Amino acid sequence: MELTKTFTEEQYAAALASWSWLDLHGKTPRFTSLFGDVFLEAEDGTWWQLNTFEGELFQEWPDTATLAAVLNTEDGQDQFLLGGLAMAAFHRRRLRLGGDDIYAWAPPPIVTDSFSVDEIAVFGFVAVVSTAGQFHQQIRAGAWDHGHRDGSGPVDGEAGPYGV
Repeated sequence: MELTKTFTEEQYAAALASWSWLDLHGKTPRFTSLFGDVFLEAEDGTWWQLNTFEGELFQEWPDTATLAAVLNTEDGQDQFLLGGLAMAAFHRRRLRLGGDDIYAWAPPPIVTDSFSVDEIAVFGFVAVVSTAGQFHQQIRAGAWDHGHRDGSGPVDGEAGPYGV
């Protein structure tokens, strides 16, 4: 089972437009994990990972050879591609991805604190990554109390983004 996907330049541009608050300049998206984390190659040959769960951009690898070596290990696949979860979604849940799809959680882990395979579903790549960028930007702006993750209701009597 392939643990990465590629998308068109247009799909990457649409998905990453909401991440403009991060420094993506000079970095070209090359592939994604099946969960929408984007792997970008910089002009200097270094590789970066846009972690859509954490809302962070990390410089992880100094070159393509190092990236390939890491992602060709089981530990690297689990850490950076969520390989075990992708395999469980595919084999146990029988979730199949179309050309424009990735796996995502519904509701997302930032709300539930859970990465349960039973909560994985199939969604469009652009919609998931774009929404994640908007969500993380709101968190950074203080528009959502992300410490309130238990789903017990509004914070201080007011609903946050997405009614949480």
